[in-house]
Amino acid sequence: MVDRNVLLYGTTEPLPETFELKAGPVTATFDAGQLRWIRLGGVEVIRAISFLIRDRNWSTAIPQIDNLKLDQGENGFSLEFDARCPTIDGDFVWHGSYRGEADGSLTLVGKGRPEKDFVTCRTGFVILHPLRGVVGEPMTVEHVDGSIEEAVVPAEIVPDQPYLLVRAMTHSPLPGVRATIRMEGDSWETEDHRNWTDASLKTYSRPLFLPWPYTIPGGEEVSQSVSLRFSGKLPAKPAQAGPVAVNLGNEAGAMPEIGISVLPEDAELAASASALVKQASVSHLNCRLDLRSAAWQEPLVHYRRLADVTGAKLALEIILRGDPEPAVELAPVAAAIREAGLSPAAVVVTPAADLVSYPPGRPFPAGIPSFEAVAAAARAAFPGARIGGGMLSNFTELNRKRPPRGVFDFITHATSSVVHAADDRSVMETLESIGHIVHSTKKLTGGEPYRIGPSHIGNSFNPYGSRVTPNPDNGRVTMARVEPRHRGLFGAAWHLGFLSQAANGGVEAATVASPAGEFGIAYRKLAHAQPWFDEAASPQVYPLYHVIAGIAAGAGRPRTEVSSGDTDRIRAVAWKDAGVTHLWLANTSDGIVDVSVQGTSGSATLAVLDEAGFEGAASDLDFMSKGTPFAGGTINLGAFAVARLSFGS
Repeated sequence: MVDRNVLLYGTTEPLPETFELKAGPVTATFDAGQLRWIRLGGVEVIRAISFLIRDRNWSTAIPQIDNLKLDQGENGFSLEFDARCPTIDGDFVWHGSYRGEADGSLTLVGKGRPEKDFVTCRTGFVILHPLRGVVGEPMTVEHVDGSIEEAVVPAEIVPDQPYLLVRAMTHSPLPGVRATIRMEGDSWETEDHRNWTDASLKTYSRPLFLPWPYTIPGGEEVSQSVSLRFSGKLPAKPAQAGPVAVNLGNEAGAMPEIGISVLPEDAELAASASALVKQASVSHLNCRLDLRSAAWQEPLVHYRRLADVTGAKLALEIILRGDPEPAVELAPVAAAIREAGLSPAAVVVTPAADLVSYPPGRPFPAGIPSFEAVAAAARAAFPGARIGGGMLSNFTELNRKRPPRGVFDFITHATSSVVHAADDRSVMETLESIGHIVHSTKKLTGGEPYRIGPSHIGNSFNPYGSRVTPNPDNGRVTMARVEPRHRGLFGAAWHLGFLSQAANGGVEAATVASPAGEFGIAYRKLAHAQPWFDEAASPQVYPLYHVIAGIAAGAGRPRTEVSSGDTDRIRAVAWKDAGVTHLWLANTSDGIVDVSVQGTSGSATLAVLDEAGFEGAASDLDFMSKGTPFAGGTINLGAFAVARLSFGS
């Protein structure tokens, strides 16, 4: 029998202990030292208040909570605890003192004092603001000098900080209600967290114009506080959540092409999975060449095998070392590619310097070839290919360094969902931000063709530090390449949610996962443990294989508009093929969800991949092609289950 944690999350690591706190009409979840999902009458007011420790590589320390003392009364609470945060430069220990009152007000105090000099990129309170009810809405900002700014939170994602030197922020989460959050002990500023796929805006201490990483001297106390206050008529208790209504609408454009990516270090392993990739029927393979490596040509033979076996189009990603004349570096690359018998349909070229993040106020280094020079060199080297531009790193970097319009045939960027937080709910919440990223990218490019990806839960590299975070024990870790949830039902639901956002946003193509390796769709033995898969008799694929193969089948078909009544729990995408509508659903929550589908007609079949089908799906590549008759009514989906409902003539 498979461990349920492995079924859902790909790891035996237990779920963190959380509990709900109540203060009058306000509820919040205590989670590893944070107050999460602070709600008033069921409406989210603040997504999180967290005292965070980030190391020299911006990796977030996971706190170990000790000496916890909770007094939960009928109308309020008091909470005390100690938190030890281990980092590569030692531990930082801090004490939390949180209170909630009958009127819904909250006060949080965090104090810490390192025993020795402590290197960090950020230590202190961070506030996350939800997107719903905040983006596009008025916000009153009080600055540290006492001045008041009446602002509107930008609808499009801004590359720099919209609010600087902040002391307090006030918005209206509900009609007639004002919520004010106030920070003391430092100066705060706000950045648009959507840049990194986080579904929030973030207000944090230690302004970015100050140097980082920085050192907190041993024995020096860090002391900060955050308070949340409400005014106006506060609401009663919220209604209980019921079934989620999914409504199908009209035809709306075409489904995107779906591809997978291959990194040079995974090329040989990926080629061994060529037959499985072929059966998935992906449209393209994003294959990377890194000219910083002396052995950059070695993957070409494996890319050739993948292309020959799968028949998928080849899209090359080429990282230049940094010659001021990109044509000088590209000439031998083009010759090697021709000699290998490869004919790329698309090429993206980027200088290595553009893999690094340059925060607002920090200039780009001199000597980086311009977008125009890179595009001209790529066109000369690969005259038959479409030439793409943008970033191989996150949307953040694209937003901060925007390609001029009309230079490239398409624009692209990657994403990762564990840049700032790695708990299950934060990772799944990044799906909300993908819709904002797609919208903002189309705005900044003026509607030029747009291909999103490679996109993963984990990180293939770290634009913000010197390395990705090691994760040999399959934990939930920020900035890590080894991401266990990729292998579980969680990974299948996340990928369906991601592809639904990309498709419903009208992108040309989306690239996710890899043939094999840490981001693979096919199981292969790896250097790190893969619980259940390593011991099972004949596993072939992870659950996300079925999602990618299923959505790839819709490439170019007429997309059907589909809406979910609760996108926090259900994501959906649909298209029509030869009179049959194929609707794919994902339960993106860890609970059971009933789904009511509106707008179906004709006979229908239903296929579900859930806990009961996990083992069968690992060895049966056609698992999701085998539906059973569906007579209508409610579809019951377990935690992180995915489903395909096909109906029509």
